[in-house]
Parts: sequence; structure tokens; C-alpha cells
Amino acid sequence: MKKKADKQKDVESLRGELERIRHLIIAGYEKIKVAQDFELRKAVRAAGGSYRVIKNNLAEKAAEGTQAQELLKGLVGMTSLAYTHTDPVALAKALTTYAKANPAFVFKAGMVDGRVIDIGAIAELASLPSREEMFSKLLFLIQAPAQRLATAVSAVGRNMAVVIDQGCKESKFSS
Repeated sequence: MKKKADKQKDVESLRGELERIRHLIIAGYEKIKVAQDFELRKAVRAAGGSYRVIKNNLAEKAAEGTQAQELLKGLVGMTSLAYTHTDPVALAKALTTYAKANPAFVFKAGMVDGRVIDIGAIAELASLPSREEMFSKLLFLIQAPAQRLATAVSAVGRNMAVVIDQGCKESKFSS
């Protein structure tokens, strides 16, 4: 059993993390074996996130005064946190994929950009395109008008050259 000083250190450590994070998913992990837990942690790391198993009462104390305060109040059962500072979509995709393969892993709630979301919103978040896909689509949309303009400008010159060439071949431009 941990000493009170160790528990206080854990609370302060978790509070520091909760103050910095913007995207958080709370899950239950009952009946998950060690190998499954290892795979979950690996998937979360690959998505750019962190994973932490917590005690409910320590999480509630650590969350006081943070954006996650309402979210971590009154938790029951075995609880874990998956969080990221960057891309919540990648984290939601990784966790949703893992949850499909391991039904013992269930979502409880989440937070994206400081707003509380429910379990359904986590699934919707996972169905969104990733950050990289969004950037590539945006870049395509930005480049498309420039490409069309360049094509139109070159077409005018090309068409004029064809007309002049035809005129020369048919001796229409004689002096």
C-alpha cells in the first residue's frame, strides 16, 4: 500500500498533466491481460498520446481546478486515461480500433479542446480524417485554382500559336 506522501506526489504529477492536456479520453479496462495492455500502450504511443491507469479518488483530487474537473468527478470501476497534446483524431482512431478488438476496453467519456464529449462523440471523432489527411486536402484545394489559372494562361498562348501556324500553312498571312 502506498504511503500518503507517495499518493500526494501522484496527485501532483497527475494535476500537472491535466493542466497541460487539451484532449483526453477516459476508459474502463477491466479484465484486460498484460499483453493486451502492452498493445494498447503501444497503439496510444504510435498515435502520439500517453496512457495512464489511475485511481478514481486520486484522479478526482488531481482534477480540481482543471478543465477535466467535471469529467473526472464520480468515476467508478477501473479507470485509465489516454491523452494527447496534438491530434485527438489519431488518439480516438487508435483507441476505437483497440476497443473493437478488445470488448473489455470501454469508453467512459472524453474531452476535446477543453470541451466534454460523450461516448458517441468519440466514435464520430474516430471517423474523421486524420490531421495529415486534412492538411493534404486543404493544400489540394489551395493549389487547384492556381493550377487552373496556369492551364488557362498557357492555353491562350497555345491556341494563338496554333492559329498563327495554321494561317502560315494556308498562306493567309502574306505580305
